Parts: sequence; structure tokens; C-alpha cells
Amino acid sequence: MALDTTKTLNSLGFAKPPSETRVVVAMSGGVDSSVVAAMLAEEGYDVVGVTLQLYDHGAALAKKGACCAGLDIHDARRVAEEMGFPHYVLDYENIFKDAVIDEFADSYLAGATPVPCIRCNERVKFKDLLETARDLDADCMATGHYIQRKMGEAGPELHSAADANRDQSYFLFSTTPEQLDYLRFPLGHLASKAETRALAAKYGLAVADKPDSQDICFVPNGNYASVIEKLRPGAAEPGEIVHADGRVLGAHDGVIHYTIGQRRGLGIGGLSEPLYVVKLDVDTRRVVVGPKEMLATRTIPVREINWLGDGAFDGAAEHHVLVKVRSTRPPREAVIRPLSASTAEVELLTPEEGVSPGQACVFYAPDSSRILGGGWIHKG
Repeated sequence: MALDTTKTLNSLGFAKPPSETRVVVAMSGGVDSSVVAAMLAEEGYDVVGVTLQLYDHGAALAKKGACCAGLDIHDARRVAEEMGFPHYVLDYENIFKDAVIDEFADSYLAGATPVPCIRCNERVKFKDLLETARDLDADCMATGHYIQRKMGEAGPELHSAADANRDQSYFLFSTTPEQLDYLRFPLGHLASKAETRALAAKYGLAVADKPDSQDICFVPNGNYASVIEKLRPGAAEPGEIVHADGRVLGAHDGVIHYTIGQRRGLGIGGLSEPLYVVKLDVDTRRVVVGPKEMLATRTIPVREINWLGDGAFDGAAEHHVLVKVRSTRPPREAVIRPLSASTAEVELLTPEEGVSPGQACVFYAPDSSRILGGGWIHKG
């Protein structure tokens, strides 16, 4: 149905008053989503806050009283009470385990370096939670992610956040056009996190000074291996640390303790050259090390591609873009050569070190802030 441009659109893009526009806000209990909910409530929208109970840390860490979202749920509920809108807590633990945690454990055991936050957005927040928002008759769903949704000639487009230091586009590349049509990201245009905290103080939110979470939610101390061992008992089987030239240099307590590109903590000191993990051979339980130049990669196989660019992905022989192969790395010039609608070979014009299966390869337009999609790096 064509949009009636004679009517004034509200801040969420609907041709009706905010009071008649229902928006579900995904509330994590942190300052970002709390500010989004408070901002929209103040503007007069019909706000419904939803917090997901995703994981019980006590179960994985055998740590008494370590319930995942206990404090976060309390903080989200408190914001809703202060701003006067309803708030619901949904138990998504089984969905989260099936859709995110099990794959994380299995891919880690297979020698990959997974990014579970992307799968959570793709399979839980922007799938099941989004459907829940529709069931609540919401016009849209808003989140506290730092990314921008802009209207283009063919519909909504995904763009990097105004603040490059906060940009979360790497974790949201798998957002589909249909999801993007329904989602809103009210913080993406802010110049800095300081502005978000200033808004939180303006609304009198108790979470205004709450620290940002740094770890994967179900790995709160950053120790992946300890969580994997609890999820997959017996996973930490010992093996050999081997030089790429075949020399056995030492022993290890399990491949799951290592990642591609790792240099420190290898337990093979006293060598004349610095060595890095260049390969994890799960089948032989070998950690292969070598000189830094062995980490350089120019060609990357990518699958499960979500294309957000114009036209069909495989409608062109190649796409000249910028790509990120890790969330903390700057984009690099590359050429994507489609092999099908969802697989491709990505050629980096400058070799990149530490490219690892399980990470995402995210595509960016070379001449704008637009995200063109991305896919998953695999072994090929």
C-alpha cells in the first residue's frame, strides 16, 4: 500500500499520533535500551517493555546465586515503573540454548571462533521476540543498538552508527529486509555514548551510570573454555603443540583453550622466533603454530550470506566493497565473487591476519555508511 505523504509522519515513521503507535522496546536492563524506552514514552508512544530471560549463569558456572538477568530484569522493570509503561519478562532460556549456546559450543569444539551475539540477534531477538511484538499488535520494535535505519529508494536500508566507536553493524549484518522494515534504532544517530548517558540523567534513570557489559552474556568472566567444558564434558582433551614444519614443541590441555592468531600463553617459551596459532586441528587434537606471516589471508570462503544491497546478490559477477572480518578491525577493500545466492569467495586487496572460521565477514558500501550484508567465514 502506498504511503500517504500528505500526512505528517511521527518520529518512528508512521502517519498517526505517537499515542496511537504501539512500540515494543527490547529492554536488556542496560542504559541504552532504557533510554530508548524512556525517550519513546516521553514522546507519548504506547510503549511496551520486554526483557528476555536468556540464561541462568548458575547452571553453567555452578556458581550459587549467579542468575543471568536477575539484576538486569530488576533494572528494566524499574525503568518501566518510573516511566509508566507495562513491562514483561519472557523466559527464552530453551530457545536461547537451542538457537545460540549449543551452536557456540559445537563450533568452538570444531576449532572455530564463533560470535554468539550475532546468532542471538538473528535467531532470538529479531525472530522470536519480533514475532512476539507482532502478537502484541505493535507497529514496530525498537532496540538500543547503535546502528541506523535510513529510507532509501527501494525501502529501508541499514547504515553504520554516527559514532564509529559504538557502531554495532558487525553484529547486525544478518538482519533481513523484512525485519528491517519492522525495526527501529533510535540511538544510531547520536554522536557519542556520553549523549546517551546525558539522556538517561535527564529522564532520571537509575541506570544512567551503569557500566556497559563487556562479555558474552553466558560467559560473564570471559573464560570460554570453562563454559565449554561444563556444556560438553570431556571436551578439553590433551594433545600436541606442533610447529608448521612438523616439530613437536610441547603439549596442551585442550584445543578449546586456543584461538587462531593467539601468541601469548602458548606454553612453549624459549624459542628464537615469536610463534602464533595458525591452525587448530580438532581431529588430531593438534594446535599448529608458525610465524606471523602464516596468518595472512587473502581469499576467504563465505556462506549463509544475507544480502542487503540493491539487486540480486548473484546478479553480478563481482561486488567491490569494504569488508570487516572481525568486529574490532577496520574495514578493508575487497572484491566479492558470488558462487550462489548465499555463498561467495571474498578476495582482500590487502591480506588480513588472523582470519578465523566462525567469524563474520560483513560487507560495507565503499562510498557511504550503508551495510550491504555479510556472511559467515568457513574453512572452505
